[in-house]
Amino acid sequence: MNQKEFLETVLPFKDKVFRLAKRLLVSSDEAEDATQELYFKLWKNKSKIAQYENVEAYAMMMTKNYCLDQLKSKRASNLTLVHSNYQDESSREEANIEYKDSADILKRMMNELPAKQRMIIQLRDVENYEFQEIGKIMNMEPTAIRVGLSRARKTLREKFIKQQNYGIG
Repeated sequence: MNQKEFLETVLPFKDKVFRLAKRLLVSSDEAEDATQELYFKLWKNKSKIAQYENVEAYAMMMTKNYCLDQLKSKRASNLTLVHSNYQDESSREEANIEYKDSADILKRMMNELPAKQRMIIQLRDVENYEFQEIGKIMNMEPTAIRVGLSRARKTLREKFIKQQNYGIG
């Protein structure tokens, strides 16, 4: 596989790799490092890439494993938490502010989910992966993915409704 073929194969899902890494590692810097490390590993093994039926799913699985390894390692204690400010200061419309606040609340609530549920939500609802692909990435049966997704959505829905009704998280 030459450089052009390699780039055509792996670049289309670069942003998905980064978003998954950021979801797991929280820090943008750590997510960038993870993305760079993944692409370095893919480049080193470019001759083997053609053997994979779904290169994107393989890359996402590698990303997940790398990030989980980072979280388990001593480096995890040194991770810098970066809190993004999603408020759009140029827009003062009440509806936009409410939408942004709701999105922030949901992101915070997603981060409070158990790791598997958080990853399933990320892959299914944010990245739009099919159940079979998520199953390959997470080494789980599609039925277990559906159950995990259902539980995660239910938890988020209940917490969000409670927060909206009572103003508490």
